[in-house]
Amino acid sequence: MYVEQQVKELQKDTLELLANTAHLDVDKLPLLRAVLHFHENRYYVLDNPLISDTEYDMLYKALERIEKEHPELITPDSPTQRVGKELSGDFQTVDHLVPMLSLSNSYNAEDLKDWDERVREKNVSELKYCVEPKFDGAGISLIYENDYLVRGATRGDGVQGDDITTNIKQIKSIPLSAPFSKYGIQQIEIRGEVLMFKESFKKYNQSLAEQGQAILANPRNAASGTIRMKDPAIVGKRNLSAYLYYVSDYTLIDENVPLDEHLKSQSGCLQMLWDCGFLSPVKQIQVYSSIEDVVKHVHDFEEMRDTLPFEIDGMVIKVDNIETQEFLGSTSHHPRWAMAFKFKARQATSHLREVIFQVGRTGAITPVAKIDPVAIGGVTVSSVSLFNEDIIKEKDLKINDTVLVERAADVIPYIVKSQAELRDGTETEIVFPTHCPVCNSELIKPEGESVWRCVNPNCEAQVLEKIIHFGSKDAMDIRNLGDALVRKFFSLGLLKDIPGIYSLDYEAIGNLPGFGKRSVENLQTAIEASKSQTLNRLIYALGIRYVGETTAKTLANKITNLWDLKNYSSEELMALEDIGPKVAKGIQDFFAIPESIEMLTRLEAVGVSFANQKKSGVAEGEDVLHGQSFLFTGSLTKFKRSEAETLVESRGGKILSGVSSKLNYLVVGEDAGSKLEKAKKLNTVKILSEDEFLAMTQL
Repeated sequence: MYVEQQVKELQKDTLELLANTAHLDVDKLPLLRAVLHFHENRYYVLDNPLISDTEYDMLYKALERIEKEHPELITPDSPTQRVGKELSGDFQTVDHLVPMLSLSNSYNAEDLKDWDERVREKNVSELKYCVEPKFDGAGISLIYENDYLVRGATRGDGVQGDDITTNIKQIKSIPLSAPFSKYGIQQIEIRGEVLMFKESFKKYNQSLAEQGQAILANPRNAASGTIRMKDPAIVGKRNLSAYLYYVSDYTLIDENVPLDEHLKSQSGCLQMLWDCGFLSPVKQIQVYSSIEDVVKHVHDFEEMRDTLPFEIDGMVIKVDNIETQEFLGSTSHHPRWAMAFKFKARQATSHLREVIFQVGRTGAITPVAKIDPVAIGGVTVSSVSLFNEDIIKEKDLKINDTVLVERAADVIPYIVKSQAELRDGTETEIVFPTHCPVCNSELIKPEGESVWRCVNPNCEAQVLEKIIHFGSKDAMDIRNLGDALVRKFFSLGLLKDIPGIYSLDYEAIGNLPGFGKRSVENLQTAIEASKSQTLNRLIYALGIRYVGETTAKTLANKITNLWDLKNYSSEELMALEDIGPKVAKGIQDFFAIPESIEMLTRLEAVGVSFANQKKSGVAEGEDVLHGQSFLFTGSLTKFKRSEAETLVESRGGKILSGVSSKLNYLVVGEDAGSKLEKAKKLNTVKILSEDEFLAMTQL
C-alpha cells in the first residue's frame, strides 16, 4: 500500500507530530489521520509496527481532542469513527449485491482432476488456477463507495445477511477507506472471512478461565459470535482480524476507460486488495497451469496447516482469469469455476453414553461427556468437556444421543451438536447435580457466572487438584511430583494438603512398589529445590481465584514479600496492570480465609521463600536484559525451556509467544522449524545459539 518513499515521509511526519502532540491544531488534522491510518496498516496488516502502542495512543488522543473541538470536520474514515454506540434491537437484514454462493468441495485428488476435466471440456485457453487457503472463520461482505466503507454484512443465507457495519469498523485490519478509485472503481463489493488468530484465541480463553468463565471451543466460534454482539466496544477488545479474498461486484467510475489489469484475474484482485491496505492471502497463494501441481500443493499445504497463525480447513482452487470465470458461470448453488479441497476431517460422529461431573481446584463443577471412542485428526477421543450446564441446555444434549464431535488443532475436543432427528426414544435427560459429587455440599452458582461451584474448601477433590496445581510445571515445577504420584500419595494418606508436600514420609515412600533409593532421593531433591522458586511462581501455585501466570508476575513485581498482598486494598490492587474488580476480590477473599493464612504460615515455616528475590538483591545482573524480548524454539539441550524463560524474566527481559517485529532475540535449539524461517525473513530478529544466550545472561 505504501512505497518506500511514502514510508519514510510518513515516519518523519510521525516523529514531528509526536514531538508536539499537546499543541497540534486543526491544520494538522488531515496529516494526523493519514499518519494513524499508516500505523494501523503497519500494525494490523503488515505486523511490522514502527511506533510503540503508547506513541500511537498519544496521536490518537490528539486526534480525538481536535475533532471534539471541531466536530464539523469529522470524516467517515477517521480512526475515531471505528468506535460506535451500542446497537439496539435485532440487526437489519440487507441484500448482497451478488449472492454469496457455496463452493462445491472434495476430500480427494480424483475429484479435483474430474473438475479440471470438466473445465477443460469448455475449450478454455491458457487455463491457470489460483490456489489459496480456505479460512475457517465467519463469512462477511463489505461494500465501499467512493473509497469509503459504507456497509459490512454477514453471509446470512447467501442472498441476504445482517448489517453489522458498526462491528466491522472495530476490526482494525479492515480499512475505513481504501483507494479503489485509483483502479477506476466507484463502488465495490468484496468478500472475506473474520478470524480470531490462534494466539489471540489462546489469550482470550486464558482470560475467560481466570475470570471463572467457560472457555470457547474454537477460534471460528469465537469470531462468529463476536461479530454479532450488540456492544461494539466488546467487539473491539476481542482482537479480531479479517482476510478479504474475492471481488464479487464493482461499478467503474468511467466505463470508457480500459479495465485495470488487477481486475482481470483472481490473483490480481488479491494483490489489489493487499495494496489497498487489506489483509488478503496474496502471500499464501500460488498460480499453476496443471492440476497435478495444484494437487501436490494442496497436499503440501495440509502438512503445514498447523504452522499458520490462523485456522484453515482446506484450500480453494479458482480459475484465475476473471473473463474465463464469467464464461464458465455458476449453478444456482455454486460457481463452476471454483472448488474447495477439504483437509482430513477433524469431525466425527459418535454416541454420548454417560456424563460425569468433575470438581476442579476452584470448586467448579465441569460436566464431561463419555462417548464411544472415535478417531479425529489422528487422535482417539473418548471424553469431551461440556463446560457447564448452559452448554448442555443450549445444545439439547441427552444420554444416548448421536453427536457430532470436533477437534481443531491445539484445541480440546467439543460437541458441535446433537442429532435430534436420529433419536429413537432410548435417550434420557442429563441431570445436573444439586450437591457436590465428592463431598455432598450444596452447589451454588455465583451471580454473573455460568458455572456451578462447590464452596467447601475442605472438599477432597478440590484439595487434591490444588496439590497437583501447586507442584505443576508452570507453578512450583516439582518435576518428580506429577499428577499420578500426587493421586497415589493422596489415596494412601501420605499427602493431605499443600504444606504436606514438604513433610512427606520418604521412608514410607521408599517401601512402596516401584520406588528405589534413587527415585526417592530425586523426589526429595526436587521438593527441597522448589522452596526457593521465584515469587511469581509461588503466587500462581497458590491457586488464588482469577490469578493466572501473567497476573502473578504483575503482583510479584510490585511486592517485596508475599505477605504484603494481605494488606493491599481493592483500589491499590486495581491500580496494577490488568487487575480489575474480580481479580482484586479474588485476592482479598483468599487472604480473608483462615485456612489460607494457616497454609501460608506452614509453608513459610518449612522454608518456602516468600521474598521477591529481585527486590531483595538476590539475583545478580537482574537488569542485564531489561527491555529485550526473547523466544525459544527447537529442542534445547543446555537447559529446560521453562528455566530459560524464568532466567530472562528475572533479568528484566520479556518472553513473546511468536515471531514478529517486536521480537529482539530468537534462541534456537536443535530441529528448529517455522519460527526460525520467519525470523530469518524479518531481518530484524537476532538469532542466538544456546551458548550465545548463556553468555548474554552473564552466567
